[in-house]
Parts: sequence; structure tokens; C-alpha cells
Amino acid sequence: MSSQPDQTATAPETTGDAGPAYLGIDVGGSGIKGALVDLSSGKLIGERNRIATPHPATPKAVADVVAQLSDSWPPSPGGVQANFGCTVPGVVKAGLIKTAANIDPLWIGCDAASLYTGATGRNCRVINDADAAGLAELRFGAGAGRGGTIAVITLGTGIGSALFVDGHLVPNTEMGHFEIDGRDAELFAAASVREIEKLKWKEWAGRLNRYLEGFNRLIWPDLIILGGGISKKADKFLPHLHLDVEVVPALLHNDAGIIGAALVASEDSRPTP
Repeated sequence: MSSQPDQTATAPETTGDAGPAYLGIDVGGSGIKGALVDLSSGKLIGERNRIATPHPATPKAVADVVAQLSDSWPPSPGGVQANFGCTVPGVVKAGLIKTAANIDPLWIGCDAASLYTGATGRNCRVINDADAAGLAELRFGAGAGRGGTIAVITLGTGIGSALFVDGHLVPNTEMGHFEIDGRDAELFAAASVREIEKLKWKEWAGRLNRYLEGFNRLIWPDLIILGGGISKKADKFLPHLHLDVEVVPALLHNDAGIIGAALVASEDSRPTP
């Protein structure tokens, strides 16, 4: 299996005054990304590494990539912690995977926590990818200091959702899968659909607006945060959204899943008070 890291980098062994570093790995439909995170600030330490998601994305194939990334940052006393966090694009219940929308169906019923722990030789805590991004945005990003009902919608290969009520995560909401005109919503409005169907920004924003209208009617959140890599281009589509709810772009962009996974590894996933 060939790898295409963003950058060949030697990770630092300690974080100085910031304290121990935790590794977060984010498994996506197109890429698997990892980096060390300083949880006092929510910042990445050094560069993140990225390897293309294998196809088919079977549990063993993905675990091999996770192990390769993990080997870039071996644990060290007082520095890189042995625990690490890893996301999965599916429903996660006590480490078991219950759905597999954008990964191989063999994931259903897989004990991902044990799989990753065995592949890497270090203890792994697993979380749904959108939930991880949401935890990061509430702790360090666009949702920091906000109360009420907050939804984080991740737009990428599919549509992920994370829902918080007064800072408490309601896990595995999977709101990217309700139907629009008989189609799974993520097949209608995910960021990948814009590229596949060569939609203009305004045209895709119309689809996104329709999806968010439906979401808003179901949940009635106080704030919607739009995440994923496409949040870096929010100026191209946000002006075309017209909704009866506050909508803002994520601040952590594509790093949110990594940061959220590291938070879970540290067992400190509480939002900012």
C-alpha cells in the first residue's frame, strides 16, 4: 500500500510547557489524517500526516493505515501519550461499529477499538467522526462559550451531524441520512456531490439550504456550525443560505476531527464552560 503524507515530518516528543501530547486520527471517505494535539489550546503540534483511504476500506486495510500513522508518533514518557483517539464514519456504540455509509460493509459489527488497539499496540478510543468534530468546535471553535442546542454539520464525502444540548453531546445522530425527494440527504447535498455533479456554488448552496431547512424543522437548534474542509470556502455559499436559524462556518475546518479524537483519547471532551 502506497502512502501520500501531506508532509514527511518527525513529530516532537514533548510539548514543552503545554503538557503531554495526544494523537488524534480522523478516518474519512477520501483520506485518513493524523496529528499530535496540544489540548491546552486545541492546536496541532507540527504537521498533520495524511494517507489516502484504501479502497475497499475494509477494517483491516484501514487499521493498517492507522497503524502506519500511529508509528509516526510513538509514545514517550512525559511526551506523546500511549492513548490515542480515532474516528470512524459510522455509528459507534461502546467501540462497536453499527453502520457503514461511506466505508466497507464489513465494518458493521466490528470492534473498532480492539482492532485499532491490536494494530497499533496502544490503547485506542473510538468515536463517530462528526461527533469528534463537534466536540472540537464546541471546545475550541465556533461553538466555544455558547449554550442552548447546537448542531455541527460536517460536509465532505457525506454529511455528518453532531448535536449538543447545553454542552452535552447526543451521540450518533446521523442526520445526514434523512430523505429529500426519496434520496438520502447526503447523496443530494454533500460537498462531494457538488464536485461529482459539477454544480455551481449557488446551485449547490440551494441544495444545502433545502437540507438545512429540513434539519431545522426537525431539531430547531439555536446555532448550526458548518464544518468539513469546505468550511474554508464559506464565503462562496453562506451568502446564498436563507434560514431561520444562525448559521456560521466552523473555525477548525478539516482539523476538527483530529482534535476531537485527541480530546476523546485524553478523556477530556467537555466543552468550554
